Amino acid sequence: MRPTTGYRATAPNKPLQRWEFERRDLRPDDVAVRITHCGVCHTDLHAQRAVVSGDETTAIVPGHEFVGVIGEVGSAVTDFAIGDAVAVGNIVDSCDVCDMCRAGQENFCREFPTLTYGGTDRRDGSPTRGAFADEYVVRDRFVYHRPEGLDPAAVAPLMCAGITVWEPMRRWRVGPGVRVGVAGIGGLGHLAVKFAHALGASVTVFTTSAGKAAEASALGADIVVVSTDESAMTAQTGALDLIIDCVPVEHDLVPYLRCLALDGTLCSVGHLGTTSVDITDLLIGRKSLSSAGSGGRPHTQDMLDFCGEHGITADVETLASAQVDTALDRLSRNDVRYRFVLDMSDL
Repeated sequence: MRPTTGYRATAPNKPLQRWEFERRDLRPDDVAVRITHCGVCHTDLHAQRAVVSGDETTAIVPGHEFVGVIGEVGSAVTDFAIGDAVAVGNIVDSCDVCDMCRAGQENFCREFPTLTYGGTDRRDGSPTRGAFADEYVVRDRFVYHRPEGLDPAAVAPLMCAGITVWEPMRRWRVGPGVRVGVAGIGGLGHLAVKFAHALGASVTVFTTSAGKAAEASALGADIVVVSTDESAMTAQTGALDLIIDCVPVEHDLVPYLRCLALDGTLCSVGHLGTTSVDITDLLIGRKSLSSAGSGGRPHTQDMLDFCGEHGITADVETLASAQVDTALDRLSRNDVRYRFVLDMSDL
């Protein structure tokens, strides 16, 4: 077994605790990643709040969007070598054989993908523990080559927030001539704006705050609409082909549906709870309501390659890993522009 140092959640709303634990020995198709940076996601905050106990068996080590360097490779690994710069997201294994996996959509695995933490290893049944740690052992198929010219800290959130908005843009073939709307400028939304702009689309940002207009424009927005302004929203009727809705709380979808053109799509990736839609709002204009989450292997590497070519990273605030509780507390208050990342070098 491989000794590892990280942070575990021991009780709801309690500080994370530095913890010495063990990773598995490398299997033939494993690599060991020396973690340099790990993003802090709302999922980590929810995991901390929901933890039941922090004993040796059930302890949760959060962290599912991370970057690092290959420190060791298994005997059957051919695509990675020691010293390679890599990134890993929130999925570390899948069944490989279902229709979704065969289509390169391991995120929709029929047997449910193995999550980076809070999951169960498919081979030995052990719990998976996350990347608020100094090393992670992972199957090579779920490790991605990272563009070395980019700030590693700012790459980490691409592996969760980035891929979540990238996949729908690839699905709906965003590019020149496509009119894209982005609702909500946060961890997801700011990357959606950057991606859509770099893909050559025209970009309209919807925000509840007029004060965010300058931020949105700096990210690449062509038009900024204050969504609480009824006349401004009415002016966008039928104006967009695709809207990526990144608003993280329950809200009315109808104003955004009305902004869609014929055969337009509203893709909700922020709030994933129950919602209600009058079918007539879809009928008029033959509109579609969709969603997406995380990403499969082909799209994930595609996203990283695109980011390397276009110099795209997340806007981040980097803290030492010892400040993990500060990051979680401020995240709970939405006090971040736009993602926190932990520098793991102090472990």
